[in-house]
Amino acid sequence: MNFNTNEKINQVSENTLVIGIDIAKHKHFACAVDDRGRVLQKSFPIFQSRIGFETFYERLLTLKTAHEKQEILVGFEPTGHYWMNLAAFLTHYGIPFVMVNPMHVNRSKELDDNLQTKNDQKDALVIARLLRDGRFSYPRVLEGVEAELRNGATLRSKLQEDINALQNRIIRWLDRFFPEFPQVFKSFGKMAYAVLEQTPLPMDIVGKTPEELLFLYRQVEGMKHPHLPKAKQLVTLAPHSIGLTEGLVMARLEMTTLLSQVRLMKVQLTELTAQLTELAKQMTDYDYLASVPGIGDATVVELLSEVGSFTQYEHPRQLLKLAGLTLRENSSGKQTGQKRISKRGRRKLRALLFRVMMPLIQHNSAFKALHDYYTMRATNPLRKKQSVVVLCGKLLKILHALCTKHRHFNAAQMMHDFTHLQQAA
Repeated sequence: MNFNTNEKINQVSENTLVIGIDIAKHKHFACAVDDRGRVLQKSFPIFQSRIGFETFYERLLTLKTAHEKQEILVGFEPTGHYWMNLAAFLTHYGIPFVMVNPMHVNRSKELDDNLQTKNDQKDALVIARLLRDGRFSYPRVLEGVEAELRNGATLRSKLQEDINALQNRIIRWLDRFFPEFPQVFKSFGKMAYAVLEQTPLPMDIVGKTPEELLFLYRQVEGMKHPHLPKAKQLVTLAPHSIGLTEGLVMARLEMTTLLSQVRLMKVQLTELTAQLTELAKQMTDYDYLASVPGIGDATVVELLSEVGSFTQYEHPRQLLKLAGLTLRENSSGKQTGQKRISKRGRRKLRALLFRVMMPLIQHNSAFKALHDYYTMRATNPLRKKQSVVVLCGKLLKILHALCTKHRHFNAAQMMHDFTHLQQAA
């Protein structure tokens, strides 16, 4: 048991009223216990409304007085986004709240009655008793720029998902009406969109010369230099297309609609990205994060939206745990299990670190040297994927050090530390 767990247990004393809340969309359930886990108030409903919250607050005060408690500790499991309104209400009234891991609730619900029964009233009691045992975590409520970045990054992710969905619909359209199109264009670049706008169907291309097609494509905004070889490929493939030849009026309308939606969303995505970058620049962490070669503005925005300010974390181990990069093993007796990352953390942060690390290994000399060392050292060499995982944790530690010590990235210093690492090995 570490110091943090002891501190949490000590926070619940005989003067503490412990409230466990099971979160739902319209009606939550709360249960009150004391420091011994004895039920002081059976589960009661809290309605997701101003009147419901005010009634809950009055009931808290009544319970506090009736049982002669001086402090209140409220805890709940973060179910979706439904807990946020209640958390804001509790913050407004100065009532401390903590989080309970939903997995802990699920795995400990049978301790009292040895039944698999699960309902909101029972979960509220389970949560309250987990609080009593110190099995909770302190949430970071994002405010100001950090809150704006989190909301903006979520919106940006949704916009990108919508653009990808529209592109999949375009691919489905091409499979029906112009299945030879992917032979010319492997991805959706400027010229591909210009072709779909001006000549979406094979019949629009048949009878035209490559030069005539280039003239048409230059009429599209932003398309100044279409490629002649691709136009020649289109002229060759179009007469032999196996695409459908019926329902073409609505097919043209569908493509026009899809293209207009893609253009609109791309404009929105560009504008949103610019706003998020300006917000990120307001944080002191921005300059230190951006000083690492290979980390651009988009990556900095995503890091700050997922982590918040790096200065809020006392130790880089907290960041590793947040990303789910802490190691776990399953060993018993003489059997030693293989160590793997726990993946208990923010999935988007972990995916972001993997995406960032690949170009860093290629273009950042310090990280490339470390990767080569880990994969080619004589003793216990790592596989490439294992090395990437180790370097993701290394990157978090470096970024934490840069932000907390207010220093810019120094490849020479990192290589100096790496030299000591080689000598130690």
